[in-house]
Amino acid sequence: MEFKFGGSETNQRTVLGHPSGLFILFFTEMWERFSYYGMRALLVLFLVTSIMEEGWGWERDSALLLYGWYTGLVYITPIFGGLIADKIMGYRNAVVIGALLMTLGHASMALEVSADYFFYIGLGLLIIGNGLFKPNISSMVGQLYKSQGKEKDAGYTIFYMGINAGAFLGILLCGYIGEKVGWHYGFGLAGIFMFIGMLQFYFAQKIFARIGLSPRQSKDFDDAIEESVEETKETIEEVVDASKRSVITRDRLIVIGVFAFFTVFFWWAFEQAGGSMTIFAADYTDRVLVDQGAMIFKIFNTLLTVVPMMIITWVLILLFKQTFAKFPLANTLLGIGFAIIWGIVIWMLQREFVADSAEVPASWFGILNSFFIIAFAPLFSKIWQSKYNPTGPVKFAIGLILLGLGFGILAFGSIGIPLGAKTASVSMIFLILAYLFHTLGELCVSPVGLSYVSKLAPVKLVGLMFGVWFVANFIANTMAGVTGSYIDPIVEDYGMVVFFLIFTVIPGAAGVIMLILNKKLLKMMHGIR
Repeated sequence: MEFKFGGSETNQRTVLGHPSGLFILFFTEMWERFSYYGMRALLVLFLVTSIMEEGWGWERDSALLLYGWYTGLVYITPIFGGLIADKIMGYRNAVVIGALLMTLGHASMALEVSADYFFYIGLGLLIIGNGLFKPNISSMVGQLYKSQGKEKDAGYTIFYMGINAGAFLGILLCGYIGEKVGWHYGFGLAGIFMFIGMLQFYFAQKIFARIGLSPRQSKDFDDAIEESVEETKETIEEVVDASKRSVITRDRLIVIGVFAFFTVFFWWAFEQAGGSMTIFAADYTDRVLVDQGAMIFKIFNTLLTVVPMMIITWVLILLFKQTFAKFPLANTLLGIGFAIIWGIVIWMLQREFVADSAEVPASWFGILNSFFIIAFAPLFSKIWQSKYNPTGPVKFAIGLILLGLGFGILAFGSIGIPLGAKTASVSMIFLILAYLFHTLGELCVSPVGLSYVSKLAPVKLVGLMFGVWFVANFIANTMAGVTGSYIDPIVEDYGMVVFFLIFTVIPGAAGVIMLILNKKLLKMMHGIR
């Protein structure tokens, strides 16, 4: 019998019009992003917090450098993780092993010991585990669909929502527990849900049938014949069109290089979110609310937390209806995970409501990115499908300029901070608006870049070009930490306004240059839009 979707017979049962296996991957990725962003929200805060408050008491520059190297390296290891999965272990084994390594990494960081090496071992395991997990679970999403049309695009959109749901909950809960209860509890909580995600995926993996198996497991004679025929066809086509296609290929690869170059400027500034912007939230922002202001925040925070939780729980119930009979253990583990999350959410909200005032955790501002993505992604999707859809280079330019405007808002809000100040009480509204503009910029840049890599690169070079893209992200994230580490000397000599203006002017200028290059780049794409 011919199946509509890849995978087993159970995978043909749909949830919201998509194969059930998509939501197995959705929740696995959600738990992984919960762990990653939960830890990311705490890293710099933990390092710079004084020893008396159970932190490490590092100087800001050292903390931001470590943050930069960590967030940079998580974009290098997926290059090797993808190759290992392709050639040796397969996607499914890579996902499980990667998740296990990340679980061990979180456990190592959660240990209440004075020895630093447990912390560094934990970071190393997270970097390696991410390399095996990140590229391969995304590859499995694509193999669930037999067509390359809108249905597949919609599937990736749902998967992307899982990423943001995990980031939202991870920053909210790990950040709150880390700051309010204890740093190591925050790191440990991230590991618990990574472990649950791994088990849920492992016990439900038969839903994918042959999808994601290792080359040795999935290879059979018919596949070999089919692959040989396809390779022969491709070789003939390449020989026939070689003179014409070499120029087109060269131009398109140059365009990918240009996009990769400009994406460095975007993520270099954007990744200040977990670094210098977190320090700004902790030390320079008035986060204490009283009376009516406190009550408004408590109500807003409750709605902000409970509504997404209800939506995700509803999706969970729909998945249970389709797969519980076949995979009861995986579904039970997933249900237990959500029961724990609901318990923590209710405990957190109740704890905050009984307090006379409200002190907003410094890590809380990080959830705004995920919230704004969920709120504005449908609007941007409609714009991209309408007659007002701009070209790829123009989208990139808009994203860079919006990012710069966000930092311009922070610069404006910092006008009253004196030279060399270590603390201040700037209104929260400036950080909130900055995250809004940064997220709108992300919606213009992030989907565009990856889409154009897949469209412009020749089939045999797609993997290499994605590798180039990951290298660009590595450079951006590492340089974000390096640049952020100069916050103290810049504030000392020139002021906080100048520090944020650096991230205003450079992305803004890059955006203007991209606008100028628009027509040239479109010509070099040779019909790709």
